Amino acid sequence: MPDFLTVPLTEGLAIAPLEVMTRLVLALALGGVVAWIYRRTRGVDGFSATFPPTLVLLAVLIAMVTQVIGDNVARAFSLVGALSIVRFRTVVRDTQDTAYVIFAVVVGMAVGAHDPWVAVIGIGVVSAAAFLMRARSGGAQGPVPLDTSFRLKLRIATGQELNGAIGAAIDQAAANRRLVSVSTAKQGTSLNVTYDIRFQPGAAPEHLVRALNRIEGVQDVDIVARDDGEGLA
Repeated sequence: MPDFLTVPLTEGLAIAPLEVMTRLVLALALGGVVAWIYRRTRGVDGFSATFPPTLVLLAVLIAMVTQVIGDNVARAFSLVGALSIVRFRTVVRDTQDTAYVIFAVVVGMAVGAHDPWVAVIGIGVVSAAAFLMRARSGGAQGPVPLDTSFRLKLRIATGQELNGAIGAAIDQAAANRRLVSVSTAKQGTSLNVTYDIRFQPGAAPEHLVRALNRIEGVQDVDIVARDDGEGLA
């Protein structure tokens, strides 16, 4: 039997408590930097209010886990088994959000593994890339003409109320809306809902898409401009 399988999990790590505290505080600080970069590069309407604090907590927790594991492979397998029972209902819908989750995880891992310079240099490079890409993309597309009608297509869970959080999010961005159709999908587990909408002054389609995606139960959002001369009067 390999030696690493016989190493007891109670074997302690040779890390002084003060050093553990130092690493966790550093992970907290660098996680805060990751969250700040996220807020600055994603825009005011581009994120959920709970996402930046989650990035900070991820960095600290991963730093803790990395110190617990150390070089003990048996402990690593045990932690994987213990954490596999956790289920997350919230889906990260934006690929950039997924990148920032990985960013926070890697920063926490580097600090926990006593390689803080990897985290510091990585933050510098990634933040430069994030700000550069934001500048090249020109930010949000901005408001649309007031006389433009759009068709909003949603796929939602059957338990969702159209006049609840979904309706409130639409009404916040749209001057008016008209329900066009409702149909079942995925063998009755989802609903396809279609609206004709016209945006309020200063509103933009991408803001509505992000707001709807943050609502639990919303599975898909699609907004297209109508060019057939129909829609809202």
